[in-house]
Amino acid sequence: MSKLRFKNRLKEEVITNEKETKTVRFLYHTVLGRFFLKILTRRWISKLVGRYMNSKCSKRRIQKFIVQHSIDMSQYEDVSYHSYNQFFTRKLKEGQRNIIYDPSILISPCDAKLTVYPIDHKNNTFMIKKSLYQLSDLIDNQEFIKKFIGGYCFIFRLTVDDYHRYCYIDEGTKEENHFIPGVLHTVQPIALEKYKVFHRNCREYTLLHTKNFGNVLQIEVGAICVGKIKNYHQAYSFQKGEEKGMFEFGGSTILLIFEKDKIEVDEDLLLNTKDEYETIVKMGEKIGKQKCF
Repeated sequence: MSKLRFKNRLKEEVITNEKETKTVRFLYHTVLGRFFLKILTRRWISKLVGRYMNSKCSKRRIQKFIVQHSIDMSQYEDVSYHSYNQFFTRKLKEGQRNIIYDPSILISPCDAKLTVYPIDHKNNTFMIKKSLYQLSDLIDNQEFIKKFIGGYCFIFRLTVDDYHRYCYIDEGTKEENHFIPGVLHTVQPIALEKYKVFHRNCREYTLLHTKNFGNVLQIEVGAICVGKIKNYHQAYSFQKGEEKGMFEFGGSTILLIFEKDKIEVDEDLLLNTKDEYETIVKMGEKIGKQKCF
């Protein structure tokens, strides 16, 4: 499996829409673009866009998006969509994702482009696109942070053509959700070169107490024009593969942070990340396993 997975160059975002590519470059690589970016990354802009995407007027965008991004609609429930956002949060038909229920196997919580970074055991740091992050950049709970010294950070980047619902990676219980307000940059690699996106963007985190992989910190990160991070549960008992939540319109990111010596990461994921590639994964597929001693 590891030899067959597709990869994206992390240095360059692969965008099928040339107009979209030029727009992103303008925003992040020109003085005038960065002026407009200060406005576009405000949460009120995202909320305004979200209102439009929830309206009937947005329905006309659906067919163009399907063609533009080659979406295979046979994978999804056959329903009539009344707004673009309803289409964007569409549900897969039963059986369209092969979720591995073996308790020793770590699965991807979503369809995404994945990179994996070790967290330095001395100072809780990890490097993403020349930006040095500390766990304290991501969450505001020092007690949570102490648990993850020397562990791993998995970054699942969802693009607009991905399935935007996500599931629980194991059986267990979770604590309350904690929302951190911020701005809303794009999560494309081009933005990571300019800003500490995961530190600046709106995000929501919770601590998962999993049966097979220890304590896991899960962080959902909003992105430009994302209307909402929608998690279904507060404190809760969950099952592996059960739907945890979804993102409304826009690209977005999920971070999973693991404790030291709890998991073995699939080797191809580490090698690809080191070579500055993202690995394309689907919800439910193997990305690691329980560490045995």
